[in-house]
Amino acid sequence: MSGDWQLRAAARCIRGGGIVAYPTEAVYGLGCDPLAGEAVFRLLAIKQRPLAQGLILIGADFSQLAPYVGPAPASVMQRVRATWPGPVTWLLPVSPGVPYWLRGAHQTIAVRVTAHPIAAALCRAVGHALVSTSANRHRRPAARTALQVERHLGAKIDYVLNGKVGPRKRPSEIRDALSGRVVRPG
Repeated sequence: MSGDWQLRAAARCIRGGGIVAYPTEAVYGLGCDPLAGEAVFRLLAIKQRPLAQGLILIGADFSQLAPYVGPAPASVMQRVRATWPGPVTWLLPVSPGVPYWLRGAHQTIAVRVTAHPIAAALCRAVGHALVSTSANRHRRPAARTALQVERHLGAKIDYVLNGKVGPRKRPSEIRDALSGRVVRPG
């Protein structure tokens, strides 16, 4: 696992408006402060990802995600929380005032309480949720190692947090919380 000094350096980078690559449950992710518009737009440009798609936010626990999530029935939240921490991303109603750059053209926000120890530790070190999108250009294979991140994106990002990705072969499953529909299989 990454050392404390690496986590502190990555957290400082994010708090300063930077973009960090870090291991997640299946692939390396790219993250930044969700409310730092300049960082989010830079991340989207690096990935060549359309703004309208929206982004996933991860947190170490639900309290880090709660400011982005609007009201949902208790039964829905119970079903969602039963899968966390874990590799299931849920589309939940978006809280009013959440920037377009996070939700895209949707009335939902994609959120996950991560089960990966390094990703969760990074969220705790920063003190809030992070944008989390795969470390790759749009529609290209995602990086699974720090070396792959360095090869494909190294000069474009600000920090690579070393560590092993989890054992999953595919990125997180995405489900619509209100309908239960699987949007992306995991």
